[in-house]
Amino acid sequence: MRVAVLGGGRSSEHDVSLASAASVREGLLRAGHEVLWVELDRDGAWRHDGAEIALSPGRGLLDADVVFPVLHGPFGEDGTVQGMLELLDVAYVGSGVLGSAICMDKIAFKDLMGSSGLPQVGYVGLDEARWREEPERVRADVAALGLPVFVKPSRLGSSVGIARVEDATQLAGALNEAFRHDPRVIVEAACEGIEVECSLLGHTTGARASEPGEIVVVRSASPGGWYDYEAKYTPGGMELIVPARISEAVRERVRELAVRAFRLAGCSGLSRADFFVEDGEVLLNEINTLPGFTQTSVYGKLWEASGVDYPQLVDRLVEIAVERHREERRYRF
Repeated sequence: MRVAVLGGGRSSEHDVSLASAASVREGLLRAGHEVLWVELDRDGAWRHDGAEIALSPGRGLLDADVVFPVLHGPFGEDGTVQGMLELLDVAYVGSGVLGSAICMDKIAFKDLMGSSGLPQVGYVGLDEARWREEPERVRADVAALGLPVFVKPSRLGSSVGIARVEDATQLAGALNEAFRHDPRVIVEAACEGIEVECSLLGHTTGARASEPGEIVVVRSASPGGWYDYEAKYTPGGMELIVPARISEAVRERVRELAVRAFRLAGCSGLSRADFFVEDGEVLLNEINTLPGFTQTSVYGKLWEASGVDYPQLVDRLVEIAVERHREERRYRF
């Protein structure tokens, strides 16, 4: 098939996206596909072979059979590019507009999962106006979570703008920094359990979960040694242990919750579900609908440990995209 791979984008994760997209391109070529490279500039322009692309609704993209967006963060992972691809009427890899938007917004995601009874750490969702107008009430709500807490922009990934707050005097600075990135911010109670991640593959009703893996932080630039940007993207910054050092019953619980969350959020194609496991209790943290996708990224490594190599993985994702596009065109909107 002719597969257009999208890399780059407007978010702060531009360079990470290009690295992931380059790996996807190589995997697709090894699987026998023809690849069209499309780079999204930091200013939002789409380019192929050095020329800017004109996008026309209903006319597809470069006569590609499938589009494989490998975009992380806002303007790529949040439903915006997915909406563009829907208007172009082309099959594309990954979740649709709604699933992408829900999983990108940590507050919306946790609210949805909580309403369905999935176990999570305690959290407080904030908007900037409330913090400016009711700072003491915000402090009181956050204090109820205990310390330490993590302060995060609600709609960014790769640990950008995140701070660990161990003392109440640090809260204002952490919130102000997070609000520089996003008008919506989430404050989460810290969990001292181990971090476990699980990869998902399939469509909403037929998703399957990989063998769960355990994240061990080797080198972190942040106080407290948590899984920050340096740990994620610096060689040797983290170690992935597969299978995770948890009981078989807990591993099955992780996989069960991963599939439930994937279906509840309306995901498709690929996702990575992140958990904490503390004293045998499994707590859902988040779902990433377009996780890091290099051949050494957690998503691909977990599938490799589950018997699916990288070319097989990207090939199956292309197949799922075509199947979903065909299925959705059966409905009359």
